[in-house]
Amino acid sequence: MTGPTEQADKKIDEWMGLLLRAGVVLAATLVLTGGALYLVRHPAPLINYRVFQGEPPDFRTIHGIATEAKAFSARGLIQLGLLILIATPVARVAFSVFAFTYERDWKYVCFTLVVLGLLIYSLFGQT
Repeated sequence: MTGPTEQADKKIDEWMGLLLRAGVVLAATLVLTGGALYLVRHPAPLINYRVFQGEPPDFRTIHGIATEAKAFSARGLIQLGLLILIATPVARVAFSVFAFTYERDWKYVCFTLVVLGLLIYSLFGQT
């Protein structure tokens, strides 16, 4: 017989799995769509590998990537898919904070907040 704690744990695990699957499927769909669009719009570009060309400024910020993706730019969709893929495990850690808070497991809330802080710092704190 399962108790209320085991049922709550199972429900949290189901939500966690749904979050991870949704993030990966959404990211893969965006990257695949952007890649297909890119190949259709640029069938055989001539690339000069002797000269390095970095990313355009539009693809260096989240706002720029979102604007390009809204315009249905192939590279914008690919970049947005990659951002979502990176954000998926971060969202899992953030969800874990709420799950541990719901279970009133304060030690793990603290540990998870430290991990979340380190992830956010590593993504946004450095220039």
